[in-house]
This record gives sequence, C-alpha cells and structure tokens, in this order.
Amino acid sequence: MTESSLEEMLELIWVMEEEGNKVEKDQLIQRTQLPSAENILKTLHQEGYVKIAEKRVEFTSKGKSDARLVIRRHRLAERLLNDVLEVKEDTMDSSACKFEHFLDEEVTASICTLLGHPVSCPHGKEIPPGECCEKTNKEIKPLVVPLTELRAGDKARISYIVTKYHSRLDRLSCMGLLPGVQIALHQKQPTYVIQIGETQIALDNAIARDIYVRHI
Repeated sequence: MTESSLEEMLELIWVMEEEGNKVEKDQLIQRTQLPSAENILKTLHQEGYVKIAEKRVEFTSKGKSDARLVIRRHRLAERLLNDVLEVKEDTMDSSACKFEHFLDEEVTASICTLLGHPVSCPHGKEIPPGECCEKTNKEIKPLVVPLTELRAGDKARISYIVTKYHSRLDRLSCMGLLPGVQIALHQKQPTYVIQIGETQIALDNAIARDIYVRHI
C-alpha cells in the first residue's frame, strides 16, 4: 500500500462530501478504482484520518486537514497543466493525479504564486487557499500577472503565454515574444505598445491579456 493510494482515497472522500453526499462506505469503495480499497480505508481509520460508524465514513480533523492539502495540490496541478502546459482535457486529470504526489508544500506555494493564486480549478471547483494566498490578500501582489496589469514605463520579463489559438502563438513567437524575453511597456491606450530591444510592437487588449509577465 502506497502513500499515494491513501491520498487518493482521502481525495475521493473530500470530493464526495463536496458533492453534498453522506459518504457511505460501500458507495465509496464502489466509486474508487484503487485496488485493495477495503485495506486502504482500514489503514486510514487505524491511523486516525477517518471515522467509520454505521457504514458511514467521516473525516477526523487530522484527515480533513490532510485531504485539504491533497485537493489543493491536485487542483493547482490541473491549473498548471491546463493554463501553462495546455494539456488536453481528456488526459489532464490523470496527469494531475500523478503530478500532485511530487509536490511538497514549498513547490505547491510556488506554483500557486506563479499562477496568481487561482480560486478554482479548470472544472470550476474551489481550490483551498494556502498561506501564500492569505499573505497575498494582505500584503503582496502575485509575482506573475497579465501584461494588461502593467503600468506605462514598467519593465517585465515574459513568464508564459496562454492562448488556445496556435496561429496567435506562432505570430507572437515570430515577433520575438517568448518566455524569458524582457519587455518594457510604453503605452496602454489606444493599444498596448511594448518594446523589445530596439523594436516596438503594438498589441490589442485580447492578445495582451494572454501574455503573463513578472516585474523586474
């Protein structure tokens, strides 16, 4: 029995509760695709993650806290795969399941900050906030923001470009707009005008929103 299988069971219990269901043991085992589901549930019970009474499964405070972290990692992984890596939707969830198990707390916070502290996954489900989100709300701004949030005169470095239009991505690449490239914003109205080296480029609002940058 692996740690990842325990985490996947915690994740499923969270999702079933989120759906507004009382988590019945038989239904839980039926929904999971994990081998040895009975043994996994027994281990979670023995280690104090869940309570099982009258065939109903409920989190302990310890279990709910751990499940929250698992869900947070999974949904942030989905956002990263969808928004940055443009992984196809039919493989995104399975990829996120594998990816989430490699994320520790520090890397998870870094991904959350990179993405601008998103509040929901690509399927519209809530991403539980972390300490980095609470700090951002109180004292700091996300490290990576759309180009549209820059002010005239700001300098930044392109972090990534989010667009579903490959022709647009090809066009931007041909203009030299690539991750890692340093830009300076000259104006925002009537169009966005940025400078790369000695070259000035005009962008409309829709394209500027697709370009995510980090202040320098």
